[in-house]
Amino acid sequence: MPAPTFRQAIPADTDRCFQIERTAYEGDEAATREKIAHRIAQYPQGFLVIDGEIIGFINSGCADEVVLADEAFKELVGHDPQAPHVVIMSVAIDPALQGCGYATPLMRGFVDRMRAMGKKSIHLMCRQRHVGLYERMGYRYLQPSASDHGGMAWHEMAMALC
Repeated sequence: MPAPTFRQAIPADTDRCFQIERTAYEGDEAATREKIAHRIAQYPQGFLVIDGEIIGFINSGCADEVVLADEAFKELVGHDPQAPHVVIMSVAIDPALQGCGYATPLMRGFVDRMRAMGKKSIHLMCRQRHVGLYERMGYRYLQPSASDHGGMAWHEMAMALC
């Protein structure tokens, strides 16, 4: 597998990103097409896709104070592109290609971009089965989340960038 390259998402990527989102996440856990389009339009610097035929992406917003259980933030309510803390909303790889080694380079590329932008930390929520993966990538476990997004149990994690 050649090393994947990444680029900032553009509006034309919306349908493919939504297709991946709805197949990679369970039920109500997936963002709607409208949310994906809004995230690309409002903060393309924080929406990174695997270039070429899009097989995966990561998207985020920024805040001065992070409250991971804040559902409104998933619609970028309170997002400030100049804020120092990044909140990841989705990391998705096409299910047909999961396990092929794309998630780690995608996350590393995202971390490198956020660090280059001068961000101080990255925060995320994940399912229990992904806690170890994110720990291996340098995130630290914070706590079980108060969020019940999609009717699921979530765990909060963070990575300091400076």
